[in-house]
Amino acid sequence: MIDTLVLLAGGLATRLKPVTETIPKSMIEVAGKPFIGHQFLLIKNNGISNVIICAGKFGEMIQEFTEKNNSFDLNIKYSFDGSKLLGTGGALKKALEYTGEVFFVMYGDSYLTADFVEVGNYFQSSGANGLMTVYRNDNKFDKSNVEFADGKIIRYDKKATDDKMKFIDYGLGILNKRAFDDFKEQEVFDLETVYQSLLKKNELAGFEVKERFYEIGSFKGLEETGKFLSE
Repeated sequence: MIDTLVLLAGGLATRLKPVTETIPKSMIEVAGKPFIGHQFLLIKNNGISNVIICAGKFGEMIQEFTEKNNSFDLNIKYSFDGSKLLGTGGALKKALEYTGEVFFVMYGDSYLTADFVEVGNYFQSSGANGLMTVYRNDNKFDKSNVEFADGKIIRYDKKATDDKMKFIDYGLGILNKRAFDDFKEQEVFDLETVYQSLLKKNELAGFEVKERFYEIGSFKGLEETGKFLSE
């Protein structure tokens, strides 16, 4: 059982300005409480006990909230980018001192209803150094960026997309520390680069999720997620 999750909450959230000019995206109120509170409950309900929050701008506001409101019985640690934003991959590299060998990773604006235990069991049987969950999106909720066939990820690229890409990165991953061996401390890079590195080495497993994802990365996503969490 994988009992640790890294939450990537250090982005600038430019699509949500002016709301995010004074608070981090994680602290936006959704269905009656800061969004990260919903994430903590989700994480706890999936059997995870250790959470590392990768934080950037306004990260101290997230830390203040979690320290005052930790009724979730989670062991929470914080990894701050510092004066230079490291990107999602660089932030993960910095957080490895807290993670253990294998850990889940989730974006700070995602709410995911997939069964984390099922995903974790699949990863552990795969022998891979990383796993990406994928969802057949057909450009519906966002631009599809994964070519996936016969249970395997063929290609993943957020920029160079084409008609063969029917799937999207669902937002829940699993990584072994070894996935970061080729990357340097304080290097600026994204999680996308880590996945692509693993894919080239045939070390990235793919797990298809059937239910849609929810997110608060845009005002439309914020509205949809708010409705879902209010039900």
